[in-house]
Amino acid sequence: MANIEHITYQDKDIYLIKTAHVSKESVREVHEAIEELQPDVICVELDKGRYESLLNPEAYKQMDIIKIIKEKRTAMVLVNLVLSSYQKRMAKKLEVNSGDEMRAAIEEAKERNLKLVLADRNIQTTFTRVWRAHTFWDKIKLIGGIIGACFDDEDLTEEDLEQLKQTDMLTAALNDISKEFPRFAESLIFERDKYLTAKIREANGKKIVAVIGAAHSIGIKEHINDEISIEELDRIPPKTFLSKISGWIIPAIIIGLILSSFQVDASLGFEQIKSWLLWNGGLSALGTLLVMGHPLSILTAFVAAPFTSLNPLIAAGWFAGLVEAYMRKPRVIDLENLSDDMNSLKGIMNNRFIRILLVVVMANLFSSIATYVSGADIIKNLLSNI
Repeated sequence: MANIEHITYQDKDIYLIKTAHVSKESVREVHEAIEELQPDVICVELDKGRYESLLNPEAYKQMDIIKIIKEKRTAMVLVNLVLSSYQKRMAKKLEVNSGDEMRAAIEEAKERNLKLVLADRNIQTTFTRVWRAHTFWDKIKLIGGIIGACFDDEDLTEEDLEQLKQTDMLTAALNDISKEFPRFAESLIFERDKYLTAKIREANGKKIVAVIGAAHSIGIKEHINDEISIEELDRIPPKTFLSKISGWIIPAIIIGLILSSFQVDASLGFEQIKSWLLWNGGLSALGTLLVMGHPLSILTAFVAAPFTSLNPLIAAGWFAGLVEAYMRKPRVIDLENLSDDMNSLKGIMNNRFIRILLVVVMANLFSSIATYVSGADIIKNLLSNI
């Protein structure tokens, strides 16, 4: 079969079924290839989370928004929702069900009583590694790029269709962003090639079938005999020393500048406090307002931001989000329509669950920006009065 590639590793025969994640033909090819090859084990390009979502697409309806906020997972959940919405939108345009080729492989494994290996890396690990590799301002541009790429609703060209047939949805959704951020591509694509390679060749069997996106086959062949450390690829890079201490150093500098202002002139000191309160509270409240947060959520962001900005262990968005969740409790319909509502601005604004996530993210983002803006304003005021 044209879409099967045979490679060997030590005493193992590995057959890569190069699927097009948006092709109806891929489903048929998966069934036929497994029937023909009669493997000992089947590997799929899924991690545990995506595997469970594939088998239980309604699982997201059980999400607890309060728990998500407390566990600091709002940004991750929001990005996952954006990507999931993109995948479903592309699948709908191409008249296929996203993930059908993986379901076919899972079904074959169950029917034949074969071991199923989830060969892809946890998507949260991938995004955390991406996140740690970029600066604060790069992260802001990165978030904007992801949202922009996934909300782009232009008609697909023949070239777009061909690209989708040669890669996985995740890579396709973020392809343009990967070009602008090389380190993004490193974690998103190249590290996953190595991870898939290691998991596939470690599968317990002489004849292994791996159902993967076509684009990964090149990387797998390239790395099949390389020394690969799964532990290293799974490792969450620690925060740099500078990022660890900056959360405390910046507040210490701000407090020091304000105290120095009092030594110059008491009225200047009070003006500096006023500047800090207004910039932090005002911008965090503005971020909450932009996503149409509840008036009490806006007020909470305004009050909390000047204090949370001085303590890296807490954030204004957490408080604003909890207030939003209390004042506008998510309804069953909000969870049922999550994926569809992510496709339009009106849907996003009307969905209480999504809006809570946005309140947390925007209140935190604007509070972080305000720290730099107000800090610069405080320095300027002090220098002009010395």
